[in-house]
Amino acid sequence: MKAAVYKKYGSPDVLNITEVEKPDPNDNEVLIRVFASTVNRTDCAMLRARPFIMRFFTGLFNPKKTIPGTDFAGMVEAVGKNVVSFTPGDKVFGFDDTGVMSHAQYMVFPENKALATIPENTSYEQAAASLEGAHYAYNFINKVKIAKGSEVLVNGATGAIGSAMVQLLKYFEASITAVGNTKNLDLLKSIGADKVVDYTEQDFTQSAEKYDFVFDAVGKSSFKKCKPLLKPLGVYISSELGGRVQNLFLALVTPWFGGKKVKFPLPTDIKGSVLLMKKLMEENRFKAVIDRKYPLDEIADAFRYVETGEKTGNVVIIQ
Repeated sequence: MKAAVYKKYGSPDVLNITEVEKPDPNDNEVLIRVFASTVNRTDCAMLRARPFIMRFFTGLFNPKKTIPGTDFAGMVEAVGKNVVSFTPGDKVFGFDDTGVMSHAQYMVFPENKALATIPENTSYEQAAASLEGAHYAYNFINKVKIAKGSEVLVNGATGAIGSAMVQLLKYFEASITAVGNTKNLDLLKSIGADKVVDYTEQDFTQSAEKYDFVFDAVGKSSFKKCKPLLKPLGVYISSELGGRVQNLFLALVTPWFGGKKVKFPLPTDIKGSVLLMKKLMEENRFKAVIDRKYPLDEIADAFRYVETGEKTGNVVIIQ
C-alpha cells in the first residue's frame, strides 16, 4: 500500500511517499481502507517532536510510529475473529491523539477504541474533519458547566479547535463572542457566533465586556491578559501549556484562592467525543469547516500549510 513515512523527526521534508506492507488486523482489530484524514496541530507536533517532552511518548531519538496521522474516515475491509461491532463494508471514523498511522491507504484500529460508524448524511471528508479539533474543543467545554446563556469568548475561533468550539457552544446554548480575522467574520456568524471581534482591528483583551469563560483555542494569549475579561468566578482555558508551562501550574494553584481561575483541558474521553460528533452530525447540528484538501502524494505541502498557522478550520488529506 502507499503511505507517508518518516524515519526521523524534522520538517515536512522528512516525509516520503512510499510502498509499505499492508497491515493485517489482530483478533480485536478492524482493517480500514482510509479515504480521508487530516493534517492538524497534533500531527505537526509529532513530526517535529516539539515540545521535546513528546519524545518520551513518540520515541526518544526516532519516531516509534513511522506513518503519521491521528484521525481517519474510511471503510472496514476486514475484521479480526473477535470483532462483533463492525463488519466489512461499514463506513467508519475514529481518532487517537497518540497516533494511528492513518496517512496511508490502509490502517488497523482496535474495535473497542474511539471508532464509530459514519452517519449516512456525512461524507468521508466531513467525518475525518469532525474529530481532532472537535475532541479538543469538547474537552474545554466539559471541564466547566456551560449553562444556557453562559457568556463565552473564543480566541482563535477560525481554527480546527475554535470553529468546532463555536458550534459546540451553540449546541449548549451559550452566548458566544468569537475572535477571528477579517476574512472569516461572516463564517464565524454562520456557524453560531453571536458577536465577532476582528483581531486585526481590535485587541480583544482591551474590551470592557465580561465573560463567564474565556477559551483560547490557539494558545496565543495568557491568563494575565485575559483575567480582566472574566467575571468574578470566571474561568480561563488555553489549548497550550503557556510560557514555562504556566497554564498547568495556574490550573493547580488558582482554585485554592477562589475567584477567577485557570483550568487545564486534559483530553481524556476520546470515545465520548467521537460519539457526540456522530450524534450532532446525524442531527445536522455540526459541519466541520474545511479549508483545503490535498492528495496523499502532496501531504508534505499540507503539513507546510498547517505550520503557517493561517489555515481556516481543517486541512483534509484525500486518499
